[in-house]
Formats: sequence, C-alpha cells, structure tokens
Amino acid sequence: MAAYDYIVVGAGTSGCALAYRLATESDASVLLIEAGGRDDNPAIYSENLGDTMSLWGDPNLNWGYMTEPQAALDGREIPVARGKVWGGCSSINAILHVRGNPKDYDHWNYLGNEGWSYDEVLPYFKRLESFPSGDPTTRGHDGPVNVIVHDTPSPVSECLFEAAGELGFDNQGRDFDYNGSTQAGSPFYYQANKKDHQRMSAAVAYLHPILERDNFEVMSHTQVTKLIIKQGRVQGVRCVTEGASQDIHANQEVIVCAGAYETPKLLMLSGIGPVKTLKAHGLEVVVDAPGVGQNLQDHLIVGICFLSKHESPYPPTLISETGLFGHTRDGLTQASPNMQIKCGGIKFVSPKYDQDGPGFTLAPVVTQPQSVGHVTLRSADPNDTAVLQPNYLTAEADMQMLLTSTKLMRDLAHSNAFSEFYKVEIAPGDDVQDEAGLRAFLRENVTTLWHPVGTCKMGHDVMSVVTPQLQVHGVEGLRIADASVMPRIVAGNTNAACTMIAEKAADMILASA
Repeated sequence: MAAYDYIVVGAGTSGCALAYRLATESDASVLLIEAGGRDDNPAIYSENLGDTMSLWGDPNLNWGYMTEPQAALDGREIPVARGKVWGGCSSINAILHVRGNPKDYDHWNYLGNEGWSYDEVLPYFKRLESFPSGDPTTRGHDGPVNVIVHDTPSPVSECLFEAAGELGFDNQGRDFDYNGSTQAGSPFYYQANKKDHQRMSAAVAYLHPILERDNFEVMSHTQVTKLIIKQGRVQGVRCVTEGASQDIHANQEVIVCAGAYETPKLLMLSGIGPVKTLKAHGLEVVVDAPGVGQNLQDHLIVGICFLSKHESPYPPTLISETGLFGHTRDGLTQASPNMQIKCGGIKFVSPKYDQDGPGFTLAPVVTQPQSVGHVTLRSADPNDTAVLQPNYLTAEADMQMLLTSTKLMRDLAHSNAFSEFYKVEIAPGDDVQDEAGLRAFLRENVTTLWHPVGTCKMGHDVMSVVTPQLQVHGVEGLRIADASVMPRIVAGNTNAACTMIAEKAADMILASA
C-alpha cells in the first residue's frame, strides 16, 4: 500500500494552501488528491468577464450541484457552481478578495473556539497575501496570493462614492481599505486576486510552485470515496482513479479540504454522521456525529438593474467593481454588517427583465443570513452529489433585509451622483413599488453567491464536528480545514477566509507532529 505522512483531500482553495505549507515547512511527504483535473483551461486565467462566466457551467470544471426546490423562492432549484479542478472554486469564482469583518472572528472565539479571534487570525491573513500598498499593521506584503485594487473600474461604478455620501454614509475616499482595520461604512474599490492582468487561483499561488518538490505529489481525476478508520483512528483513504480503486495509508494525518458539500458527504460515507442518516443508507456507524451536514449557511444576492445612458469605455473584468458594507436596521451598528453592496457596469439580471442597451447593477448581499439549511446523502454511492437544502429566504429577517436594501439601491441610483448614467430601472422596474410586488420579485430573482459554509462546524457543543484545532470529534488523526468548519458565515466573500483557515491549520498540524 502506498503511504504518505499527510494526505490532503481536495485541491481547492484550502487544500492547495495547506499542502503548500506542509510540503515547504517540513520534510514530511504530502499527497494532495483532487477529483478534477489540471487547471489548463485558458479561461481560468483570463480577466475577461465573459471567459470567467463561461467557467460556471462547464461540466469539466464543475461538480454540477443543484439545490432542492426552494419553497421560499417559488419552488426554484438553484444551480451552485463548485469547482472540480486544481484550485477548486478559486479557479472559477469572481476572484474578489474579502476577509470578512473582524467581529466575525471574535464571534467565533466567543462561541468557544479558542485561537480564532480576529487578533489571532490576522497574522494568517497577512501571511497569505501580497498587497504592497497596504498598511503593514493589517496587510501582508510578500505572501503567495497577489492582491490588487481594481484597476479598470467603469465610470458608472465610481459614482457609488459620491452617491453613498449623499445618502449619509461616511465617504472616506477611494483609498479606503475594507480589508484593513475597518470594514464597514464607506464605499471602496473591490480588491481582487490578480497578477499581471491574469486571475490568480489558489493553484497558481500555492500548487504550481511545489509541483517539482520531492516530498510532494498530486493525484488528479481521483475521487476519495471513503476514509479508512480502524480502532478510532484514520488509517488512510480509499480512492478511485479511472475506475480503479486503491487504498493509501497516512502515517500522520488525513486532512479533508473538500468544501461545504463534499466534506460532510465524505464523512457520512465513511460512517461519521447522524445515525439515522447513516442507517437509512445502509452505512456502518463509526461515530455518531449529528452535526455533520447541518448548519449550512450561504450568502444571497439580487440584482437591482438599470439601463445606462453611456457604454463603459472598458471591457468588464470584475462583476463587482465598487462596494459598501453596512447595516439595514437600528441596533446593529456594533455587530458585523448584515449588508454588502456590489456595484458594477454590467447588467446582472435575468433575461425576463433585460432590455437592449448598456446598463449597471446595484446588488445587495445578505451577509448575515438567518436562514439555515443542511446537506445530506442522496445515496451510498460516492458518485451521487449530496442533497442540498439551504432553505433560502425562509427567515423573515432575510426578506426584510432585502426589502430595505432594495429601497437603498434605488435611492443610490436616483442620487445626483448617478444622474449622468441613470436612464431607467429595468429590474424590478418602476412599476413595482408596493411591498407585495417587491416580495414577489425577490422570491423570483434572489440567488446564491456560492458561499456555502458551516456544515462541519468547529466548537464544543453536541452539533460541533471539529475541535478548535480542527480535529474531528471521535476520530484520531483526522482534521477538516475548509469552509465547512466555520461556525458562522463571515461578512463578505469567503475565499480569503478559506485560505486563512488552511494557513492556520498548517501551523496546528506541524506543531503537533
């Protein structure tokens, strides 16, 4: 049987970063296993927005996930793009670099997750990035991930700065760093993972530089179907490559980095999960872990779209060019923002509402969703995708947030700052003004931002799956280091947080070796 000191399952954002640190900061042998293939599609590197959008529906790069019909979204099934390729979702996402709010991590720590306060995770955010223009007290200057401030914004997206000031927000200027000491209250240019006008995935930043190392190996087109557990300890993994099955031994640890859907699925297939679910699919119960697959949280977004009087002089390279974090109701100012605004010089709208001509979009995001769902098994066949029930918009608080922020998007668009560009509202449209009409529009058009987290949360309660050291409760030698361990979702795009988790996990693993 082949053997390695560490086996990392999943070459997505977290897996690439973790494998890099384990391989470069120790002499241990490291195997990274990825169900997808090499990141050789040119669109993965292109900053052209059309190329990026072509990646989302490519079956060669995507797991093909679809939610269950969503009762609060008129029964719609929502497609969820999940990267199945080197770099995972970082190879097909919008490449926005957003850490989340410092209060998010202090809340993780408040929940009993020692070591995860903002002050304790900040060094890992700094270590992962190269952002030379940033304040060295909060930003990293020589990390693997190159971060830039959006350098070709469309003129209409820049209107957000003055428009926000008109509505009473604190406009701190175009140099405001939302990834610095303060996140909320002021508009900003989005930051992106790019270098030399090319997208930078986790594979580019972390995986490509270690391909020639003697202590590192990557297996592509290989799906891990089971964790091999004996006498309370993980011994290795069972995986399939081109129909051939093999077992691989782990001398030290197995670290699962397969994401918020595939990680709980793999645990359940291996006998770690809710007893009722395991028995229903004829699986042996190794560890009764009722929290596996629970606590699913995701960000929702909707496009409030307008026609513009002018074409943008630049081809779009980012879906979101400028933005703002804020609060939509009183009493939240000391909490993490519950709203993120995305502004861009494109029409983010369904064909039903689209009209000829250039346009722009102001899109609110529910950053602190109260709607919580779950992931469970479809069958005992590893080739079947998991069942996704996110329960989108089932919490009235999320609907209220979107109703309030939709009015704010309209107020921004009608400000003096946008008057040079604003022509007409096409979604939801000027004829939709009453609450019933707006609720109907939101149910029909709200969608996911593809930020699922929380399905193997860290903590100490009965629903927790991993300890604050990311060790799976009840199994020795097994850790999880990906979006699934987040006890609560962060305010903003989740990619940077997933990288941070892997960076911190690497130190934990090496310290315990």
